[in-house]
Amino acid sequence: MATRPGIILQARLASVRLPAKVLAPVGGRTILHRCITRLMSSGVGPVVLATTEAPADDVLALLASRLGACVFRGDTDVVLARMCGAAEAYDIDPIVRATADNPAVDPAAPARLIEALRTSGADYAREDGLPIGAGVEAITAAALRASACLATSSYDREHVTTFIRANASPQRLRLLSPPAALRQPSLRLTVDTADDLAWIRELFFRAAADEPSVPQLITAARHTMRRAA
Repeated sequence: MATRPGIILQARLASVRLPAKVLAPVGGRTILHRCITRLMSSGVGPVVLATTEAPADDVLALLASRLGACVFRGDTDVVLARMCGAAEAYDIDPIVRATADNPAVDPAAPARLIEALRTSGADYAREDGLPIGAGVEAITAAALRASACLATSSYDREHVTTFIRANASPQRLRLLSPPAALRQPSLRLTVDTADDLAWIRELFFRAAADEPSVPQLITAARHTMRRAA
């Protein structure tokens, strides 16, 4: 069966540290909305929301469908199995893995990682040096399936790519440097806590753009921290 690259965005409403954070508004749109539209703008292939079968997540599936994303619903706790199911259901290979707590994900990152896998023949790729929450990961379908078969710890089955990163040979992994304008590894652009949410809202406001780029958010952070100091 023919495959194609695509993006699988994992999300559920039952976040432990900040419940329902994916529906929290940032600059007039929910975090989930921003994640989906930014990833769709990458142009690498379909965006699939991989959420759970829990009734509470019906609202996420509905929002994703309205935005034009595909939807897969699977295991609540074993995220690795859910990702495999989504990849199989939509014939996606390689897979770009994204998470729905990153409203400032870089839209160009998926294409860079897919190209890295294509040219290197590696099984896994990511960029080191981006702001926290601006990046994604890429993995081949074969490596994802192997991880699902071999990973036994609850940590690996929840975090999806930890098994391959710990067990693959260095030749099968590609750790890349992002473009210079995006390098700011100390900057936090992910949303795990209420403080993170307040910070990202401040940055989107300071950036004064409908859909600010990562460089615009880096600039906004520098100015905000300078004023605070």
